[in-house]
Amino acid sequence: MTAPRIDTETLRRLPKAVLHDHLDGGLRPATVIELAAAVGHTLPTTDPDELAAWYVEAAGSGDLVRYIGTFEHTLAVMQTREGLLRVAEEYVLDLAADGVVYAEVRYAPELNTRAGLSLAEVVETVQEGLAAGMAKAAAAGTPVRVGTLLCGMRMFDRVGEAAELAVTYRDAGVVGFDIAGAEDGFPPADHLAAFEHLRAESVPFTIHAGEAYGLPSIHQAVQVCGAQRLGHGVRITEDIVDGKLGRLAGWVRDRRIALEMCPTSNLQTGCATSIAEHPITALKDLGFRVTLNTDNRLVSGTTMTREMGLLVEEAGWTAEDLRTVTVNAVKSAFLPFDERKALIEDVILPGYAAAL
Repeated sequence: MTAPRIDTETLRRLPKAVLHDHLDGGLRPATVIELAAAVGHTLPTTDPDELAAWYVEAAGSGDLVRYIGTFEHTLAVMQTREGLLRVAEEYVLDLAADGVVYAEVRYAPELNTRAGLSLAEVVETVQEGLAAGMAKAAAAGTPVRVGTLLCGMRMFDRVGEAAELAVTYRDAGVVGFDIAGAEDGFPPADHLAAFEHLRAESVPFTIHAGEAYGLPSIHQAVQVCGAQRLGHGVRITEDIVDGKLGRLAGWVRDRRIALEMCPTSNLQTGCATSIAEHPITALKDLGFRVTLNTDNRLVSGTTMTREMGLLVEEAGWTAEDLRTVTVNAVKSAFLPFDERKALIEDVILPGYAAAL
């Protein structure tokens, strides 16, 4: 079925919600270049357009480990207070320009301590930068609310510290927790103590699972660790045969465990072969709580507007489909129920009605 074309400017105006977007994967190329010069870090190129193209090419190898390796250069410029403030503020302004009204940004504080910042200083600095960005966006008439997910790196030994930071700063802009990094060989249950602590403290969390590793990773994330959402979760399709859901897939769908799906990123890491064949469409049609996300805007050369446009052009999505996944995202946001309800009723639905 071919959907009516929705032009790019209309897509940009649609109110958007993004749940899966990494702070260190969404810098402006020009900012990376300027900050790298200030700290003496060597980049592959100092031309903004060439650097943007380098990221997309390097990340498009079909290998998750190489994809993650592209973050060396962004992290290098996010080790000082000045760098973190600028990156966080620009992050919010770029989302606002893309029509995003709600976002959850994730990053691992332990990766920003090389120049001597403490974990607490990293978190407080990022929150200060995000707040500055939100204030500027609101003043410009494009308000966006951004909550923070703190990440623990699953292949290292500081996940517990990151979880404790999420507890400490949950009333200061941090809305939840995640584990990130290489999935294969580093199962979620290795960090069960951290997740049990978060549950005891009533801090929600998502888990990267079902991207580079399959059903066992998803099973551990959901059934052992208790994740409320799945980062990517694309390989849940391995438990679906001819439209019939297995027990794990049925559990995820029936309990409305959101799938934070990132189509372009999945193409880069080899989790999908094309936008047209990406599992997001089939999973949506099967009733899963699918959400649409960017993952890493610089690394994937993408935006929420672009992701929406690709699904419209290549997978036949309609405006109704886009509204559905946007509402899904807000329903699964790590916000109180009344705030989610107000965001849907007062911002998302009226915004769609006005734009279309």
